[in-house]
Amino acid sequence: MKRNPLPIRRLSLGGLALLLVGALAFVALRTGPLAPTRVTVTRVQEGRLSPALFGIGTVEARRNWMIGPTVAGRVLSVKVDVGDAVKAGQLLAEMDPVDLDQRLSALDASLSRAGSTQVAAQAQLSDAMARRELAAMNARRNQDLAAQNFISAGALETR
Repeated sequence: MKRNPLPIRRLSLGGLALLLVGALAFVALRTGPLAPTRVTVTRVQEGRLSPALFGIGTVEARRNWMIGPTVAGRVLSVKVDVGDAVKAGQLLAEMDPVDLDQRLSALDASLSRAGSTQVAAQAQLSDAMARRELAAMNARRNQDLAAQNFISAGALETR
């Protein structure tokens, strides 16, 4: 009679699987997440503590400032780098004065026009004050004439 080789093969595969599971359990219990944690035990002592902080993270500023030029133009040179410490009033960048002369002449012309407008407004004010004074004088004269009965009361109201 012939022996069947199938049970021997099953037994050997089962033994090998059992051996692998045992080795895996041994490794997990000794060095893996299930391994015991080492603990150092000491006696409590009185001592001095100094405050210290250690951590990993992102540092954010309390205040953010948007800075920019007061006029449009091109940047000629940058005087600071990212992360440099700066002081109040420190020059950060220089603007290229490409059309500065044209802007200055346009502003001078605008100032001249404003001066002319002011002179014209002053002349109009003087004219209006003179007309008011003339109207007041005419009103007083007409009242005097009406008081002397040289003009009628109706004529006084229309003047």
